[in-house]
Amino acid sequence: MAGDLKEQPNERVAGKAYRALERMVVTLELAPGSVTTEGALIARLGLGRTPVREAIQRLAWEGLMEVRPRAGLAIAPLAAGDWLKVIDARRGVEATLARAAARFGTAETAARFRAAALAMEKAVVSGSALAFLEADKELDEAVAAAADNPFAARVAAPLQTHSRRFWFRYQADCGLARAAEQHVRIISAILDGDAERAGREAEALMGLLREHAEAAVRP
Repeated sequence: MAGDLKEQPNERVAGKAYRALERMVVTLELAPGSVTTEGALIARLGLGRTPVREAIQRLAWEGLMEVRPRAGLAIAPLAAGDWLKVIDARRGVEATLARAAARFGTAETAARFRAAALAMEKAVVSGSALAFLEADKELDEAVAAAADNPFAARVAAPLQTHSRRFWFRYQADCGLARAAEQHVRIISAILDGDAERAGREAEALMGLLREHAEAAVRP
């Protein structure tokens, strides 16, 4: 029966492989435009071929890698102008998810929101862009869980990953405090159950990111 299906060990390992590779792409450890191989990634991660291959396929579907038969794996290039396109694509779906999270959040998701807010504040104090990115991803996943709209969440997730990658490349050295402040405003609105304010704050975050993206493309 479908309701009796449980997550298999390989599914958990595939998730671990995906998170590790996603982090390497977002933080530019796998450099934009570079080429690597499946074997090289397996060696770096210390995981099996099947979970790593599944992670690669997922990243390829999200546009972060390109699988080139007999020629390796190409890491997606970064063009500053594309950040604007990512943000424009995110704007509507982020507001939709934030409003739904405010309406349908539970005690469990509220705890995740508070933890994400605390993690962001700690990242600002320590000046750690990497810690901020981890907290940002946790917040995105908490919003998706609270919103209970898997269709919107599946649209948003790859866009969020692309956006984190652009932010790390162009804004990580000076944008922590403002970004954290705006994220905390979203969290506050969601925890208050104020759907309209949550939507507005999500749109304000997209506006802030657009400012950063526009600065990145200026000569």
